Amino acid sequence: MMGRKARVFATLPPVSLEDLVPADHFYRHLERTLDLAFVRDLVRGAYADTGRPSIDPVVFFKLHLVLFFEGLRSERQLLRVVGDRLSLRWYLGYDLTDPLPDHSSLSRIRERYGLDIFRCFFEAIVAQCVEAGLVWGEELYIDATKVAANAALDSLRPRFAVEAYLTQLFTMDGDDAADAGGDDNPDGEDGGDGPAKLPVELTDAARTELAQAAAARQDWIGQAGRPNRDKTSGTYRRTADFRVSTTDPDATPMPMGDGHPHLGYQDHYVVDGGRGRIILAALVAPAEVPEHQPALDLLWRARFRWKLWPHQITGDTK
Repeated sequence: MMGRKARVFATLPPVSLEDLVPADHFYRHLERTLDLAFVRDLVRGAYADTGRPSIDPVVFFKLHLVLFFEGLRSERQLLRVVGDRLSLRWYLGYDLTDPLPDHSSLSRIRERYGLDIFRCFFEAIVAQCVEAGLVWGEELYIDATKVAANAALDSLRPRFAVEAYLTQLFTMDGDDAADAGGDDNPDGEDGGDGPAKLPVELTDAARTELAQAAAARQDWIGQAGRPNRDKTSGTYRRTADFRVSTTDPDATPMPMGDGHPHLGYQDHYVVDGGRGRIILAALVAPAEVPEHQPALDLLWRARFRWKLWPHQITGDTK
């Protein structure tokens, strides 16, 4: 006799997420291994001392780890998946009846933190990997991955018009204009625009030569992967030099496997050659930035930041 399952749902009996999530589940292991309590001190300056309590910063960064581990592409999709998964609710600390954060809150928090906070978070995680012995350091790999942007080619407009509008928009608000200027060289000795003094004795001529070389080169990490469009090579100009997307100004045209151009980025990575394959440095740049341009900056950053002396560095022909 063929059975038929009736869709009748009764009220849930008294039950705890602790009982429903298996003891050997991945997110239980992640919770035991990775302590994110340090992020509260990392972002403390972004919050006032009074007012309505915000989303816990630990929950915010846990959500972005889930975004990565589950291969999701948007915060809206992320919150839908979290709402359906008992293990994710357990990892975040939200009970079955607790309302989850709204996806728009995550976008606002991300904008409030800014790039520097995420860089500090990334390096704090890598530091834990180094301390745990997961970084080998004898061999490094460098490569880049194309990432499609959520923007259409139809959104491209003349760059001079878009940038003029954005300049006028920031000029209308003095505070925003000041924040946008920022500190171009946070590593400087006096916190200004000058280069930091090296802890070695140099002649005045050598120091001047180094300062001129530093001023002439493109600081890919300091400029967050943005190319200097004021410097052009001969008469050749890329499409991105004079056209920009109004919906995603950082994305630029790139070829994809289907033979048609799309807007996107290149994610540049330096990866340790050990068994853990730990990413030591990362930089997101517009799609037209070729892999060889930020490569040396990323390699030197990884070597000096983590005190590595690799015997070999491997990259593809690009």
